[in-house]
Order: sequence, then C-alpha cells, then structure tokens
Amino acid sequence: MTGTVLLFDPTALRQQGGPRAPRVLDGLAGRTVGFIDNAKPNFNNLVDDLAALLVSRYGVAKVIKRKKRAASVPAPEAIYKEFAEQCDLVIAGSGD
Repeated sequence: MTGTVLLFDPTALRQQGGPRAPRVLDGLAGRTVGFIDNAKPNFNNLVDDLAALLVSRYGVAKVIKRKKRAASVPAPEAIYKEFAEQCDLVIAGSGD
C-alpha cells in the first residue's frame, strides 16, 4: 500500500520586531514560568502539579497560568504580550 504523508511544522512564525527570548536558561531558580492552558481536559491538573514541582524542587519564583478560549484558536495577543514581558520560560500545553 502506498500513500502520501503530509508533515506540518507546528512552530509559529516570529513577528517582526518583537523581542526574542534566549534559547537557553542557566537554571530555573528565581525565574518566572508561564503556562498557556489550551482548554483541553486535564491540562489544568497537569499544570498545577508541574507548577508545584517547579517551585519546590527547582526554585521557580513565580508561575503565571493563563487559559485559551479553545484549543483550536490562538491565545489572545494580551497573553503573548504579558508573557513576553514577565516570563523567562513559557510552556504551551495539551491535555486529554
């Protein structure tokens, strides 16, 4: 059986002129971590547990959690702006 497989690159294009975060952190202690909840079931539970672990084990100073309206739409620009200004690391997640 033969067929065609299409592969899609899920990375978003960077907007022109926006700040670019460093690609490597020297550690998590004292850092701020942001989570974008994509509104799928159970991601909020994973984020709560992961946030507690990051704070207790790795010294993360602050965790910011924001939730998208639905998995199929981008987060509002305000969330991207807030995270760009305040977070050292952002994790966009999935649940189910």
